[in-house]
Amino acid sequence: MADDFDVIVIGAGPAGENAAGRCADGGLTVALVERELVGGECSYWGCIPSKTLIRPGDVLAAARRAPGAAEAVTGELDADAALAQRDYMTSDWDDRAQLPWLEGKGIELVRGAGRLAGERAVAVAAGDGSTRRLGARRAVVLATGTIPLVPPIPGLGEVRPWDNRSATAAKAVPRRLLVLGGGTVGAELAQAFRRLGAEEVTVVEGADRLLAREEPFAGEEVEAAFQAEGIAVITGAKMVAARREGHDGPVAATLEDGHELVGDELLVAVGRRPATANLGLETVGLEPGRPVAVDDRLRAAGVDGGWLYAVGDCNGRAPFTHMGKYHGRVAADVILGKDAADLAGQEQVPRVTFTDPQVCAVGLTEAQARDKGLEITVVRYGTGDVPGAYTLGNGIRGTSQLVVDDARRVVVGATFTGPGLQELLHSATVAVVAEVPVDRLWHAVPSFPTVSEVWLHLLEAYGC
Repeated sequence: MADDFDVIVIGAGPAGENAAGRCADGGLTVALVERELVGGECSYWGCIPSKTLIRPGDVLAAARRAPGAAEAVTGELDADAALAQRDYMTSDWDDRAQLPWLEGKGIELVRGAGRLAGERAVAVAAGDGSTRRLGARRAVVLATGTIPLVPPIPGLGEVRPWDNRSATAAKAVPRRLLVLGGGTVGAELAQAFRRLGAEEVTVVEGADRLLAREEPFAGEEVEAAFQAEGIAVITGAKMVAARREGHDGPVAATLEDGHELVGDELLVAVGRRPATANLGLETVGLEPGRPVAVDDRLRAAGVDGGWLYAVGDCNGRAPFTHMGKYHGRVAADVILGKDAADLAGQEQVPRVTFTDPQVCAVGLTEAQARDKGLEITVVRYGTGDVPGAYTLGNGIRGTSQLVVDDARRVVVGATFTGPGLQELLHSATVAVVAEVPVDRLWHAVPSFPTVSEVWLHLLEAYGC
């Protein structure tokens, strides 16, 4: 006999939590299935610990830009204290503090590995070897996220490389760190460990620049900052072999041109793949190991009856925690019978790379807009060229850019680079999602002296 609920959510990360919580708030009975920790990847091995490790270096860099404060920075960064704060922020990888929230909403937590077992059915394998069968009267929501991708490089598996989990849970800072991959995870952690005290950090990226999915100037500015901090960057390079000397000895990585790099640890950050291989997708006619394709109401494509949903990274739409949370809310509203849909899709997604300089972007890049056939105008202005930036200290640099659809006179993409700009991004997200005409945006007056005044210069460059 199955235990029946209105809704079963597999995966208790941010996407699953939002779906479960919103369904429960709407009066439905909900089971939340989790095989690891309630809070998921982001809370324990992703966003929260990584940004906690990034923060000390950012604070020191900001102080050193401000005369008066710079003179007070006389000591070295305390890596042990930073790692202890990381432990605090992850609750030492204990999720007990998350449980009162579930109990307060009447959500039943089912510990174990959940997998589909046919239509509206979920089997949960517990750690003691038992299996519990659950039935869903209304919906099953998949929120299983992604797992790190390890490329088939000879010897790579044998050297026990770091992934994001190993890096964000590290107990000590390696003296020499090699980083394979110059995307967001690789770039953020490379700089974080350099600032935490790693003597040598080298980033190897196969594309011709860092952050290859963002505007070219963004990767170029981050690379210049890395070089100024003593982080080596090798682009357009492929790693073809890896080996470790002994059990705990150094790692040697060989590049395609024969050049060999040596480090004490090797972080692999070349991407992620959906955690759907062992989810029982084959029992409902879907292919295991692939993203679960969904429609704009987050319902799984190819599954009759509209009972199966996929939210967050596992659907492949927009692999960001905030978008997973949004998907969870949208799916819950659809399950509750509301007229809801994913309106952000894949073209209005905000994203921040928390390097210094930060790269904050939303919507389409210039290349993406041109590939869509849009007639666009691209305008730029120096992020550090407004009075608000000067008040933050010396050496504030960066680039602000808008991509404007000329036919509709609306912003379809925006990118801001510079230190500490993450809170500037939401104004651009509102402009892109709401499709506010630029002639109206010109009347949204930014306060003085703030970095937001860069908006006026961008709009005036467009002709407003």
